[in-house]
Amino acid sequence: MRLLLVEDDRMIAESVRKGLRQEGFAVDWAQDGRAAELLLQSENFDLLLLDLGLPRKDGLEVLRALRSQNNPLPVMILTARDAVADRVKGLNAGADDYLVKPFDFDELVARIHALLRRQAGRGDPLIRYGPLILNPITHETLFNGAPLALSARELALLEAFLDRPGAVLSIAYLQEKMYGLDDDVGSNTVEVYIHALRKKLGSGFIRNVRGVGYMVPRLP
Repeated sequence: MRLLLVEDDRMIAESVRKGLRQEGFAVDWAQDGRAAELLLQSENFDLLLLDLGLPRKDGLEVLRALRSQNNPLPVMILTARDAVADRVKGLNAGADDYLVKPFDFDELVARIHALLRRQAGRGDPLIRYGPLILNPITHETLFNGAPLALSARELALLEAFLDRPGAVLSIAYLQEKMYGLDDDVGSNTVEVYIHALRKKLGSGFIRNVRGVGYMVPRLP
């Protein structure tokens, strides 16, 4: 999953970004409101982590502009503004969640997963697909009842497929789910990870749609 973190405090941003990457997320970072809007216009993200007190354009203005375009991207506000009136204003402007600084990192991760589940229309924290069970929070995976060891990239790729069974996903789309703008992506990197998953889950688990992309078939 790919997140956009909008935070002008470099120390906070680097700490949060490092922690989220260790949790398996691809994370891009914008330091002001206008830079955030440019990224939102040019890139695709699964969730926006938005500070309010930003240079060049306030976070609430960024949020209101996003919602005025009918963009349903999940938005979590991360801010030091802790007054009830500020929380009400942020939620009424279209935020899906509001977390006050300083926050516990584990709580941040739990709230991110909750928003992503809601966006995907899932209530169950586990992703189930036939004999496969994936826990995006603990990164534990069971296949036919036995633990399956997957790397962070393999997990990110597998989750992208299981979020949209039956859909043909392009290489570009899968790269967006697995990597941020600063990551070094080789020309055949996604295919390498698809090959690795096929070895662990069976050659027919991920199907190639020639000239279009790859898919995991929808279960009956």
